[in-house]
Parts: sequence; structure tokens; C-alpha cells
Amino acid sequence: MTPSAFVGLASALVEAMGQRLDAAKPIPEGLVLRTGDGFLYAFLEDPTRVSLETIRKLFDSDAGASVRAVVFTPGHLPLAIAADVVRRGGTLVEGPRFTELARQLGLETMLGEEPRAPPRESRRLLPSAQQLDEVVHRARTWLDWGVPALALRFYRQAVDLKPEFGPAKIGVGRALLALGLVDDADRAFDEVLSGRPDDVDARMGKAAVFGARSRPREEVEVYRALLEEDEARTEVRAHLVAALADLGDWVGARVEIEAMLARTPEDPQLRFLHSVALARTGEPSLAEEEREEARRLGLPFEREAALCQHLGLPAPPRPAVVPAERAAPPPSTPPRRVAPTAPLARPAARSRPRRPARPRTARTPARRPAARKRK
Repeated sequence: MTPSAFVGLASALVEAMGQRLDAAKPIPEGLVLRTGDGFLYAFLEDPTRVSLETIRKLFDSDAGASVRAVVFTPGHLPLAIAADVVRRGGTLVEGPRFTELARQLGLETMLGEEPRAPPRESRRLLPSAQQLDEVVHRARTWLDWGVPALALRFYRQAVDLKPEFGPAKIGVGRALLALGLVDDADRAFDEVLSGRPDDVDARMGKAAVFGARSRPREEVEVYRALLEEDEARTEVRAHLVAALADLGDWVGARVEIEAMLARTPEDPQLRFLHSVALARTGEPSLAEEEREEARRLGLPFEREAALCQHLGLPAPPRPAVVPAERAAPPPSTPPRRVAPTAPLARPAARSRPRRPARPRTARTPARRPAARKRK
């Protein structure tokens, strides 16, 4: 892709997201755009030309913009540079995710690809409702992928399409909270609650704001109040467990975990959390059994390591991989017997071995001695 084509793609991406541009600045590595809602978008065409100095200049170019900086690149930044972007509070969209963003916005042709076939709708929707549905789905996808900056952009686009749409407003609050903009998130949840004071998702958002402000007791109170209204809300109970763990109340967390296990006993992540609660409440042997059960039920090593890191636990040992050539045969296969005889082949003792005696058969009778001639 030529530099002009890449700049055109970057501009088209920002326009398709409905961003209002305040400024645009070309740089040797690509293009930097500043949007109307305070985001700094850096489009870097060739990751091999990007250095730590490039990233430093991006983040230092505007005071206070580092937490809202988003770096886009079609390739992959070196690990040290990517880690520096995250360390400075930025968001990274690279490689396949950059390509997926262009596809979602209908810009495949600018990547040299064929346009996607329109999806078949299982239900008939008006064009405006279909557009709103696509934008909200897009926002949820990016929030699940851990890119709240893009999720926020699409949730705001959904609010522009339908200002009274509550789920989009709540999504705005969640994305802001994920970006660390706690005060902005609090105002977004208050706006929803002013019109619908009983909205469960907005109340959970307010509880999360308490947690972000290091007020876990108030966060726990909100979750308990929601469970008193409806104890079947599993997502509320899961947030309550996390809040109790942050508070250090593992006795209360164990009660809630066991209540969830009564409904879903085969959940490996719940089994792992139960093992932690057992260990913290003085039952280490049961805790170890429960942790092994979580692994048996399919808890991936990567997920276990992430949970340990979040809870401040030692990293789990990585499972050993037995090499194929050293692996023992399965129990059902009997071992092969080797007879204690001579080797299968012997090296020849002579250059021309002697032909063995020809065995007698029906067609080769034994040779008789010749008869004497009569005189």
C-alpha cells in the first residue's frame, strides 16, 4: 500500500466511525488525527519504521492526551514498543484487528479485498434499526476485545442514531470506566438513572464506579441490594464475588461462590475461585483438590495465570510437555518381546559366500552312485 493510499484509508476509517476531526498532521511513519471528543488517533503504516522515540513524541504532543491515545497499524509493532504504548495508557489496534475494523466499516476494497456479502437477516428490521443493531454489536465486540476506545466511539455513534436508547448510554459509561475516566462514566450512568431509576445495568455501573474510586463497601451494598430484589441474577453475584475479594472478605466470597456452584457445578473458573476461597478460609487440602478439579474441567493455563495475577497469587506451574519420542506406550499395548538370540543380520565373513547345500525335493531326487561298466 502506498503512503497516499494508507492516509486515505486512515481518513476513511475515522469518517466511517463518525468522528469529528479537530486537526490532522502527517508524520514520516503515517498520520496523526485529533478528534473532537479528545482522542488522539495515530495511524502507523510500517511498524518496522516505528521507534520508542516515535511513541514518546506521540504521547507528549498534547498534555493529558496519553490516556486517550489509540495507535493503529496493519502490521505488528515490536513487543517493546507495543508494551510502551500500553504502559503510557494507550490502546493498540494492530494486525488482524486493524483489518477487521476496516471490514466492519465496509472498507475492504481499500485493503485490496472483495466486499463482504451482506449478512442474511433472521428477522426483518427497518434500515435505521438494522444500522443501530450493527453499531451496538460492533461496540460490544470491541469492548469484549479489550479496546474500550473503539467501543466508546461506536456506543456514541449508537446514541447519535437513537438518543433515548438506554443500552447504548450504559455502554458509553462502561467504555469510559474501562478507559479510567471515572467521573465521565459516573455522569453517564446518572443520566440513565435519572430517567429509569430501576435500571439494573445502570445500577451495576454505579457500583463499578464505587469500586473504581476505592469504595468497595458501597459497591458491595449495591450488589447485595440487587440480589435481594432478584437472587437469580448470576452476573450480579459474579460482580459481588469480585468486590468481596477486593475487600478481602473471603468468607463472604466463599458463600456467594458456593451459591453459584450450586447452579453450575461444572464451571472451571468458579471451581478455581472456590479453591482460592477455601485456601483463604483455612482449608488448604480441599483447596488443592478443587484447583485440580478446575483443571480437569478444562481451565486453560493462560486463564489460570491471569486469575492468579489479578488475585495476587503466585503464578501456576506450566504443565510439562512430554516429548513424543520419550512418551511411554499406552497401557493397552503389550511390550514387544525381543528373543535373546543372535542379531537379525550378520556381516559377511567372506567376500564370496559359499552356496548352501541344495535341499532335496520331489523334483530333485538324491544323486545315486554311478554303475560300474561291465568288461
